[in-house]
Amino acid sequence: MCAPQPARVFNETERQALYDVIFHRRDVRNEFLPDPVDPDVLDRILRAAHAAPSVGLSQPWNFILIRDPARRAEIRQAFLRANDEARAMFPEDRRGDYAALKLEGIATAPLNICVTCDRTRGGDVVLGRTHNPDMDIYSTVCAVQNLWLAARAEGIGIGWVSIFHESDLKRILGLPGHVTPVAYLCVGHVDMLFDRPELAVRRWADVAELDSVVMEESWT
Repeated sequence: MCAPQPARVFNETERQALYDVIFHRRDVRNEFLPDPVDPDVLDRILRAAHAAPSVGLSQPWNFILIRDPARRAEIRQAFLRANDEARAMFPEDRRGDYAALKLEGIATAPLNICVTCDRTRGGDVVLGRTHNPDMDIYSTVCAVQNLWLAARAEGIGIGWVSIFHESDLKRILGLPGHVTPVAYLCVGHVDMLFDRPELAVRRWADVAELDSVVMEESWT
């Protein structure tokens, strides 16, 4: 049928469950357990990611599942090289704090997933992307967020590792030129998590109050 159907109404318990998942989501580094992720659980998580909204229904994402220890070791070396460069970019008085942070779980998580964006998906002209060519990247990030929240609901932790040279990931994973790596995720069971974002707990940054980021009608 081409007509809208009655919108499902969620009850208070269902709504609260969603908010609980959102507010208890964390970026995981040190807390991964070695237990493998059950294939049925992984399938549910990936289906949630694949249900994300996308510009022009282009669904530009792919999910590369990475388990091979040798490949992950190569990826971790690429991270370590980039991380050394990143540390040097901070003021000298912050470099010690930076070095104390664990910023990846590439080797400890039982599964890694690289979420990519195929910049050619949908053809030369994509509905909704005609004036903002980066909408396919934003769509892929929506898939990442869906994956992250579904994983949290399943008791699976996610850590997003972003400190890479894109060229390294493309080489190691054999990505064609038109495919961009958007998110490199470490994935695994967790039984302990921080009650607030870890960077806030470690006093690297503060969580902004909502009132400080909400505006009416215009920027000023």
